Amino acid sequence: MNETIKAMEERRSIRKFKPDMVSREDIDKIIEAGLYAASGMGKQSAIIVAVTNKELRDRFSEANCRIGGWKEGFDPFYGAPAVLIVLADKSCATHVYDGSLVMGNMMLAAHSLGLGSCWIHRAKEEFEMEEYRKLLKELGVQGEYEGIGHCVVGYADGEQPKAAPRKEGRVYYAE
Repeated sequence: MNETIKAMEERRSIRKFKPDMVSREDIDKIIEAGLYAASGMGKQSAIIVAVTNKELRDRFSEANCRIGGWKEGFDPFYGAPAVLIVLADKSCATHVYDGSLVMGNMMLAAHSLGLGSCWIHRAKEEFEMEEYRKLLKELGVQGEYEGIGHCVVGYADGEQPKAAPRKEGRVYYAE
């Protein structure tokens, strides 16, 4: 079977990670795959903020937990040590789609490297907060960006989940 299609069929969201940090080399490979995602009119409106600093990662986790309405102490990143946050330029009409494709590429790349990943929402709400808009400015990001998602990455702690059966009746041919 084609390796790309095989990865698409086998990749699953991981919700329990080992604390071991992923190598910078692997993080860079995952990011590179994200940067090669298709984008509307080739504008490449998405950017990635790679968070490997534990203190900052934990601040994002706490904010995400509050936004999600969970009890204090819950980690919506499931212990993943690396968080690759995708944002996209609001001035681009296709920014949400562009960022979504970046997320998909990164999750497939992580799987291809033997790593687990999961798309975690609420980046939009986080980057509407002054604290995180300020962080972007400190990183040198100029312009107005919308948070698309967090691609949490790490070594899975446990077995790879099995795929749920695919639902019937989701394809229609207009021949």
